[in-house]
Amino acid sequence: MNTNSLLHLLALQKAPNLGDTTAKKLIAVVGSVEGVFKEKRQNLLKIDGIGEHRIKGLFDVSLFDAAETELEFIKANNITTQSYMDSEYPERLKQCTDGPILLFQRGAINLNNRHIISIVGTRKVTTQGISFCNEFIESLSPLNPIIVSGFAYGVDITAQKAAVKHQLQTIGCLAHGLNQIYPKVHSKYVSQIEDNGGFITDFWSSDTFDRNNFLKRNRIIAGLSEATIVIESAEKGGSLVTADIANSYDREVFAVPGRPKDTQSVGCNTLIKKQQAHVLTSAADLIYMLNWDINEKPKTVQKSLFVELDDTEKTIYKYLQEQGKEHIDLIALGCNMPSYKIASVLLTMEMKGVIRPLPGKLFEVF
Repeated sequence: MNTNSLLHLLALQKAPNLGDTTAKKLIAVVGSVEGVFKEKRQNLLKIDGIGEHRIKGLFDVSLFDAAETELEFIKANNITTQSYMDSEYPERLKQCTDGPILLFQRGAINLNNRHIISIVGTRKVTTQGISFCNEFIESLSPLNPIIVSGFAYGVDITAQKAAVKHQLQTIGCLAHGLNQIYPKVHSKYVSQIEDNGGFITDFWSSDTFDRNNFLKRNRIIAGLSEATIVIESAEKGGSLVTADIANSYDREVFAVPGRPKDTQSVGCNTLIKKQQAHVLTSAADLIYMLNWDINEKPKTVQKSLFVELDDTEKTIYKYLQEQGKEHIDLIALGCNMPSYKIASVLLTMEMKGVIRPLPGKLFEVF
């Protein structure tokens, strides 16, 4: 994208009362973003759905003054820009009618990966929610997914820290410009995130910090991903908005169920009850529903060595070596493991290439 086109896109993005959907319509009808500003007012008004209220801001000369200032900020801070017309623009977000006409990125983001999931939830995450989130991402790590979240307190930062720990790419979608970080206490994670992904936003450095920005930001979280996962949520919250947006985009939504009286499980339970989300109890649920191929990028280990197996996996491997083919319930019993955890561990071992499933919920070592 050349500088002139970027300048005009910035001006169009800044125009009041337009929005991304209308901006895209104007460009499509006129033929180019530069042409939108050259077109006569009466011709623009002939476009279906375009009224005086929508376009009056286009003729404010201060738009380009503001665009010039933002362009200087972009160049001075090594920020990458992507227009919805660019081939590098996120493919799934391009499918969303209200996706941003212009994105700003910083870091080492590479979206050439079809396994992209968003993980969201309450800022008041419980110890149980943290534990589930960490185990869930660890179980998925052999498939190398990209983890998208909002870099906020609670579930967001838990998911992104877990992604970094397991060397997965993670993207923080910000509700403000790239000239600041919120919450400030998370500034200590910025370099780690940028080394393992980066940050995306459609807000300018000059945009006022506003709570409504968070709701607008959520469409990017939902739009980037194949599926949105809600770890924990109260009866109301931004994560439920993200789930609703994901459903409107015809994307898969998953929610972790909880006890009926747990405050931070009410939102998830409601999503499941209203059939607005699939039940998520382990990584296996997600892989099955999304039809991910676990043999796509297997991580193999030497069967004689346990350099890539944790203590629990070593116990299971030794048990199967001694017993041969065994049913999942008997594996749990023989290894003294809770039944809710065994499926996730077996899945991880399967993806590592040390065991394989057989019909009838049987497993054996390779």
